[in-house]
Amino acid sequence: DGNDLNATANGSFYLLYSRLGIDVAGPSVGKAKTTAKLEVDFRGSGSNFAMIRVRHAYVNLDWGKSAVLIGQTWHPLFGDIFPQMLNLSTGAPFQPFSRNPMLRYRYTRQGWSLTGAAIWQLQYLSTGPNGKSEEYIKNSCVPEFYVGADYTSGNGWLAGAGIHLISLKPRTTSEINDKVYKVNERMTTYSYEAHLKYTGRNYTFAAKSLMASCLDQTALIGGYGISSVDPKTGEQEYTPFRHSTTWANFTYGTKWKTGLFLGYTKNLGTDDELTASKTVYGMGLDIDQLLTVNMNFSYNLPHWQIGLEYSPATAWYGTIDQKNGKVGNTHAITNHRILGLVMYYF
Repeated sequence: DGNDLNATANGSFYLLYSRLGIDVAGPSVGKAKTTAKLEVDFRGSGSNFAMIRVRHAYVNLDWGKSAVLIGQTWHPLFGDIFPQMLNLSTGAPFQPFSRNPMLRYRYTRQGWSLTGAAIWQLQYLSTGPNGKSEEYIKNSCVPEFYVGADYTSGNGWLAGAGIHLISLKPRTTSEINDKVYKVNERMTTYSYEAHLKYTGRNYTFAAKSLMASCLDQTALIGGYGISSVDPKTGEQEYTPFRHSTTWANFTYGTKWKTGLFLGYTKNLGTDDELTASKTVYGMGLDIDQLLTVNMNFSYNLPHWQIGLEYSPATAWYGTIDQKNGKVGNTHAITNHRILGLVMYYF
């Protein structure tokens, strides 16, 4: 009858913020100071959300100017600059959100910080022919790589930029004409990001912008499609979708604190023409653009936070153009989210 089947209000009471962790300062290894961190929450898989899940688990060796981290922590694209809000999403799908096993090296000197990391997937996964799976990066034998630089001034400014590489093997075999062929397929692409933050006496301003490519494993909109098919073996070549993603966040106050978050994502299409507009892998690829505003207000005491947040978001859904991967014939859908939060820190 022309009624929107998804236009149904829903509400719930979640305990997903609950977490427990331990930070350890260990003995020195040679000239390196050692620390370790283990933190869990109750956001495990399933509808119950009562299963313990590892958030952070790593050791860190610090020589002063140089440091090596081994284990799971925030993805480098999440970085040291992220929005301050009440929602557990922390700005996703505009801000990369992912924790990964990694080997990370960081060099710091005179305000400069250089970071290089080799990153694997475990809890946050890329999408492919078999849905979300670890197999695409596992079969690739090439981890994600990130290289970035940050500069911190003495008057509250922090700025930086980084480059990210991902190389996946969507398939290792192909079936065509009742025959199974071994194929050597690979989808490799780069993403770029820049970030900025200023911290004042009782206010902060932060912003981040990405030219994102196949970062759906970090909770961003993105993915890839098929650009060509070998008629004999069925071996495929792939082309990534490009998305421009930008957010800005302003907060003011300490005891009584208010915050404003703005996020915008635009689908810029693919590098090459798609063989089929419906055979694509990723998240939100039928969205042309996405816009959100997040307004929050909280009362903060030592160990306590009580807050309220309102976040409307509008997505322009449409159909994917096979020639360039862009989305046309769009219509806008708006969602409203109201969140209340009570949190105790210890």
